[in-house]
Amino acid sequence: MNRQAANKRIRLIMNLRMQGITDTNVLSAIERVPRDYFVPPYAADQAWEDTALPIGLGQTISQPYIVAFMSQALEISDRDKVLEIGTGCGYQTAVLSHLARRVYTIERFKDLLEEAEKRFEELRLRNITAIVADGMKGWPRINGIDQAPFDKIIVTAAAREKPPQALIDQIRVGGKMIIPVGGMGEQMLKLYQRESEDAYSVKDMLAVRFVPLLPDVSDEKNDMVV
Repeated sequence: MNRQAANKRIRLIMNLRMQGITDTNVLSAIERVPRDYFVPPYAADQAWEDTALPIGLGQTISQPYIVAFMSQALEISDRDKVLEIGTGCGYQTAVLSHLARRVYTIERFKDLLEEAEKRFEELRLRNITAIVADGMKGWPRINGIDQAPFDKIIVTAAAREKPPQALIDQIRVGGKMIIPVGGMGEQMLKLYQRESEDAYSVKDMLAVRFVPLLPDVSDEKNDMVV
C-alpha cells in the first residue's frame, strides 16, 4: 500500500472512532481488510473513503461505517459461527472473517460470488464458506449436514416488512441477527435477539438504505436491481 492510501486508511479508522465505533476488534478488522481489493478499478481512488460504491449488477459495497456499525452491534467473538446473507463483493465477509471462528455466506448473483471467492483466496481467508443460493431460506442442509443454528446472522439487503422466518429460525437461543427492514427510503436497521425457542426481542438501531432482499437465485441478465 502506498503512503497516500495508508494515510486514507488511518483517516478512515479515526473517522469511525469519532462516529462511535469503539470495538477495537472491529476497528482492527476494518484496518486489516484492504478495501481497494473489493471495489471496481474505476473506484480505486475512493476505496478508503467512508462511502458506499457501486460494484455492478445493481449492487453496492457498503459504507465502512455501516459495515463497522453492524459488526459492532452483533458483538462477534472468535468462537462465533456467523451467517451472512448477501456476500456481494465480499468486503463485509472479509471483515467478519477476522472477527468470527467461521463465516457462512450466501449470494444470489453467481458472478459476484465467484469474484468474491477469488479475493478470499488471494487474501488467504480460510474460514469462509460461500454458496450461491436463496438467502431468504437461510443456510441449506448440504450433504446431510446442518450448520444452523448460528450464533450471529447479518443481512446486507432489506426485508420489506419483516425478516424471513427461515432466518429467525436459524438464530440460536441467545444469538443475534442484524437486518435492515423497510421499503426504499424508509429502512431501519433492526437487531433481533433470540430469547428462547419461541420468543425474540427487537431493537431499532439506525436508519439506513440497502438494496432489497430478493428471493431465488438470480438470472443476472434479467434480474438486476436498478
